[in-house]
Amino acid sequence: MTIVNKKKMNLPERKSTGRLILWLRNIAIIAALTGAFFLAYFLIPDFGFAVRYVIDILAHGDLERLKWYLLSFGAGAAIVSASIMIFQSVLAPLPAFVVTLTNGLLFGAFWGTLLSWSSSMAGAVLCFYIARLAGRPAVEHFVSNKGINYVENFFKRYGNNSVLIARLIPVISFDAVSYVAGITSISFWGFFWASAIGELPATIVYSWLGQNIPSLAKFGLWAFVCVAALLVLGFTVKKGLDRHMAGRNKKKAAANTASGLNDNNEF
Repeated sequence: MTIVNKKKMNLPERKSTGRLILWLRNIAIIAALTGAFFLAYFLIPDFGFAVRYVIDILAHGDLERLKWYLLSFGAGAAIVSASIMIFQSVLAPLPAFVVTLTNGLLFGAFWGTLLSWSSSMAGAVLCFYIARLAGRPAVEHFVSNKGINYVENFFKRYGNNSVLIARLIPVISFDAVSYVAGITSISFWGFFWASAIGELPATIVYSWLGQNIPSLAKFGLWAFVCVAALLVLGFTVKKGLDRHMAGRNKKKAAANTASGLNDNNEF
């Protein structure tokens, strides 16, 4: 009996040690990949220049420069575009809509949507797994504390619907949501499908705008109208969910009150 008890007592220790080893291995993998990126950045001049050039393009929202940069790769333009989308998701919190508009301009609304949606989803999954494998300390290197706190409070309020609502509202950081989701209890598939559905409307709108930039004399007005429509959609869903949650909470409160009265009547 004594031997069995000792074995039982050792099980939690073994599990804890196994989790620690797994966590250290994951950290090592992420650190190695990050280190390889920065080594390439500093040791390969062409790669470093390309990274700085793309960051400058995205920071200034320069569609024309991005268009000609992608065209310079010929048949590989789509691969480069996907790489830029994933890069901005993981390492550089820069505006992704610039890439989406350019994809619509170069590849048309349908193929531009497919390219932008799939590459943004790849970036989201990568962010999610970095956070899931490495934990909050890693997330703090990619997202500010203010951003983390905002998204965490959003998740606490809306629970399982958080990712879908956040994806529908363009002003909420795509990357911050992906990283913070990874340190919550949300399942991967719950995160994936909510992101896939929520990201699609904005991707379609921006790709369509990108395709029609040459023929839209009043592009600024169209862009404003489309972004406003996306905001209205997101906040309408959010408001509807708020009403649903308020009604559910009211029913719970009424049920608890009734239960309390019944308990008192028994006495």
